[in-house]
Amino acid sequence: MAHSQGKRRRLVTDIVRRGRLKNPPFPRRGNLLAALMTASALMLAAPGAAFASSNKTGSAKTSSSSAKAGKSSTGSRSAVRASSGNRASAKEARGGAGKSSAQAKGKKAALAETRTASAAKPARKAAPAGSIQEASSAEARLISVYEMFGRGQARPALAKARDLVRDYPNFQLAQLVYGDLLAAQLPPTNSLPDTAGIAKMRGNPAMSELHEESRRRLQALRERPPVGTVPSQFLSLSTKSRYAIAVDASRSRLYLLENSDKGLKLVADYYISVGKSGTDKLAEGDARTPLGVYYITSSLDPRSLKDFYGAGALPINYPNPYDVRRGRTGGGIWLHGTPPQQFARAPLASDGCVVMANPDLKQLLRKVQIGATPVVTARSLQWISPPQAEKEAQTFTNAITAWKDTRASGNEAQLKKFYLPDFQRSSKKPIDGNSAPHDEVEYAQGKRVQFKDMSYLHWRDGDDTMVATFGEVFEGEKSGRTRRQYWLRQGSEWKLFHEEILG
Repeated sequence: MAHSQGKRRRLVTDIVRRGRLKNPPFPRRGNLLAALMTASALMLAAPGAAFASSNKTGSAKTSSSSAKAGKSSTGSRSAVRASSGNRASAKEARGGAGKSSAQAKGKKAALAETRTASAAKPARKAAPAGSIQEASSAEARLISVYEMFGRGQARPALAKARDLVRDYPNFQLAQLVYGDLLAAQLPPTNSLPDTAGIAKMRGNPAMSELHEESRRRLQALRERPPVGTVPSQFLSLSTKSRYAIAVDASRSRLYLLENSDKGLKLVADYYISVGKSGTDKLAEGDARTPLGVYYITSSLDPRSLKDFYGAGALPINYPNPYDVRRGRTGGGIWLHGTPPQQFARAPLASDGCVVMANPDLKQLLRKVQIGATPVVTARSLQWISPPQAEKEAQTFTNAITAWKDTRASGNEAQLKKFYLPDFQRSSKKPIDGNSAPHDEVEYAQGKRVQFKDMSYLHWRDGDDTMVATFGEVFEGEKSGRTRRQYWLRQGSEWKLFHEEILG
């Protein structure tokens, strides 16, 4: 005979009373087995897919996971309300998410399917990748729960999930996973699934957002950047920039790279949220995250901010000169945290900012350098080898060297060929493309100059552009200018369209 709704509630209440769940994540009123029984959080990988998890040393761990979704118990409004904390606050929370949800089985059936699928299909190897970097202890622990369940270790997974929600009570996805695992402890029934309840959960935006968050976290941790590669925008980076940041919107991921005389190395990566309307910001208020090459311009004290921004905020220089050239508008694009009641937000949830969990943002705040840390935001990052980056940088190196030599020669007519007519310089004395060559020749006075601390950041988005930052010291002098130049490729030639004198 099928269990009644009241009997199901009593079963879960009995588990709580016996101490298996000392701090229940969902209210006791209503139908407690709501979203808990969905398999969206636990069973996302295809049979044989390899899960990857983090540890404190950054070493890789993988295991096959093939648990599948099956039939479900009843739906619940109260549990869905509990999970809705993952949606954005009143300021930014009108964004939607994808449509997805699944049904779940009891413990015995789910584990049987896991073992059967594992035996039928050997685990495939993870894509060539570097060691998995620990994003935050919370995410690393969540992935560990996924792994354990995938290996059929349901009870240890439940214990880990219980500890996780105890330590991070505002981590909504972890709460859902814990609920799924708790529900898996109940004996299977012969009752038919509550199709109406399942349909409600499938259409509930909060559940869809949690499912999409889980999918993206797992995708980013399975599909790692190849060992020793760098994002294609970082062709050359001066060691003055100790860290670099790259955002992959398609994976809801921010990658942190450490820079040294040996080059860039991936050291950590974090789950992030972007604009409600996606990426490629065009105008003020379009709720999109800009795409391009930027720099951190300041670090805002959290004491001066509303709780909405969490542990702090790092503004970037959007719109940059290339954005302005293309007529992009808007501003106030920050990397910032989440309000206290939220651990993370849905993948598409902000008004255009990049949003991180507060523990992750705190790690980032300790690394960035104002004015020196580059931030690349891309739809999808392409990773290339250092030799390939050097090869792609060579044509631009030739161009900027020719600009330097022509300036030293004092030939204004030749130097003018390096500038677009609408060139602008941001400095105390604004200069356009007509007066720039004369000003440069006068400034150089035929002296030999040494470039140092060169950085080349490449951006392709319809046009082919380069952001070059470097210092220059003339022969016989101890110090000089620091410049940031914006170049545009026209045919086979590079042309200057903007320059900033940084110091």
